[in-house]
Amino acid sequence: MLEFSPLNKTWILDIDGTLVKHNGYKIDGYDTLLEGVNEFFENLSPDDKVILLTARKEEYLEDLKKFLKDNHIRYDYLLVDMPMGERILVNDRKPSGLSTAFAINKDRDSRLDIVYKINEEL
Repeated sequence: MLEFSPLNKTWILDIDGTLVKHNGYKIDGYDTLLEGVNEFFENLSPDDKVILLTARKEEYLEDLKKFLKDNHIRYDYLLVDMPMGERILVNDRKPSGLSTAFAINKDRDSRLDIVYKINEEL
């Protein structure tokens, strides 16, 4: 289980295969929300920031925004036309030793199930 500090978080989430069925908008003609996504977003602190990333082209942006809104998926930033390769997060460690970067790889189209607890001592 991951342990996070009580500080506000920045969540950086891929969309296809993480939040919605991978390429569902192309294969099925519409997006399908994956299991666990609503619960994940319901448990986020309202003070946390959410950045969503996708390799989708700009032409799909308005449909994607409507889908996210209709499904109550909040975000602060939505970045499209991202490269399909690795996404690398680099951040500094606080002088206290607190790690400020985490990465989670989940199986494509599987349930979004990030288990963590807040450790008030961090």
